[in-house]
Parts: sequence; C-alpha cells; structure tokens
Amino acid sequence: MSLPLPATTAAPAPAGLVTRLRAAGCVFAEDEARLLVSTARTPSDLAAMADRRIAGFPLEQVLGWAEFCGLRIAVDPGVFVPRRRTEFLVRQATALVRTRTRDAAGPRPVVVDLCCGTGAVGAALAAAVNGPAPSTSPVPPRIDLYATDIEPAAVRCARRNLRPAAGQVYEGDLYAPLPPALRGRVDLLVVNAPYVPTDAIGLLPPEARDHEPRVALDGGTDGLDVQRRVAADALRWLAPGGHLLIETSERQAPHTLEAFRRGGLVTRSAADDDLGATVAIGISPAGAP
Repeated sequence: MSLPLPATTAAPAPAGLVTRLRAAGCVFAEDEARLLVSTARTPSDLAAMADRRIAGFPLEQVLGWAEFCGLRIAVDPGVFVPRRRTEFLVRQATALVRTRTRDAAGPRPVVVDLCCGTGAVGAALAAAVNGPAPSTSPVPPRIDLYATDIEPAAVRCARRNLRPAAGQVYEGDLYAPLPPALRGRVDLLVVNAPYVPTDAIGLLPPEARDHEPRVALDGGTDGLDVQRRVAADALRWLAPGGHLLIETSERQAPHTLEAFRRGGLVTRSAADDDLGATVAIGISPAGAP
C-alpha cells in the first residue's frame, strides 16, 4: 500500500539493511533503505526506523512524510497515508478551481476538503492554484481553504500541512464542524471518504489494516455509507454552480453517482486507467450545463 517514493541521492544504504527489508517483504527494499538512511538523523534513529518498517508500519509513517503531487506531505503515526491514485482527484479539482480564479477582482473560491486525513488533497490543490511560494514577501492565497476530519491525529497533521495555504482545519464529522456561514457558499467540495466495504477490510495489506485508522478505511456494508451522507447534504453547502468531487472505485461509481442524483446534483464521472482512479462529480443545478 506504500507509495513508490522518489529515490534519493544519499549514500548507499548498508547491505544488511536492504537484506532485512527484503526479507520482511519490502518489494522496493533498496529504495526504501536509501530513504530511511537519508531521513534518519542518527544511527539510533535509523535502527528504530528500520525496526518499525520491518514490523509492518507504512513506510510513510516511518519516514514521517509522503510524496504527493510533488509535495512532501507530513504523515504522522496512525494517520491515513495519501495514495498515488488520489492525485487524479486533485487534478480534477484543480481544473475546476482554476476556472473560478481567473477573475482576479472576484471573491476567492471557497474550497472544503472533507475527510481530509493529512490534508494532502487540500495542500496539493492550494499549491497548484496558488503557484510556487514567493521568495520575497508572501502573497494572499487565491482560494479560501477549509478542511475537516473526525480523527484528532489527522486534524493535527492536516493543520501542519495546510498552514502554508492558510487553510483552516476543524475536528468533527463531515460538515458538522464547519462554520455555518459557509452554507451555500462552497465552490468546491472535494472528498476522499472511506469506501472499502467492511467485509473487505481484512483483505487489505497489513500496513493499512493494522496501522491506519479504521474510520479512514471502512465505508460500511457496500463501502458507500459515508459517500451517501456527503451527497445528501452537499446541496445546502454548495454555491450556485458549485461542484462535489468524490474519489470512488470503477465498480462503485454508478452507485456513488446515484447518491449524487438523489441529493439533487447533476452528475458526471472521470477516470484515469493508469492510476486506477475514478472520480464522481456532482454539480449544483444552477451551474449544470
């Protein structure tokens, strides 16, 4: 389940470390060893990190970061690790937000990242829209970014990752902790809610099953419980012409889109075969074609 993180230019890892990682089932043992060596501050740090990885902890939690959309995202122990396929969700969201930021004189688009986890989606979206950080004085962000998660550890992690984008992160269940003033004003709701069916949790790799929060994985009997709840309340939060984007699976997408329609949204979907990614898109009727 770990992401294929980029190779580092650090000195080669000790052969013994590579051997231990390979024996533990790490497919990219050489790359992982180099990343551990480049991240560890002391030999004792390296030993502790190697022991945790060999014990089955996700590489990103061991390193303390994951590469996502070209960013280094902080990943704390016990927090859901951002997946590579979710970069497609970010690309779809970025294209929509950019259409709303072309009018520099207009209000900044309001973006909400529900079930934010590390805040990777919001951080990557903000970076794509705002552009590279200036080397001199900072400039105001081009979006107003909000995020929520029910897991306290995820909220703490997301606050660190979204600080450069001036993102505000709230702890609570879906929309509940958001400021009421946002109702009817959200231009983009972007969501990577849990969508693994309960009976399939046991089939996940141990590093996800044992070391990521169950609430970030378990989507109920058919995997769509949280998605249905998001869709049911989306219209009251979306601005006219606003969009709801949810990552789902190819098999589940028709059911996700049906939940969108029941919530009053006009629907379409997008997919990326290379990443194995599917995104369900709902549009507030005021902005539907």
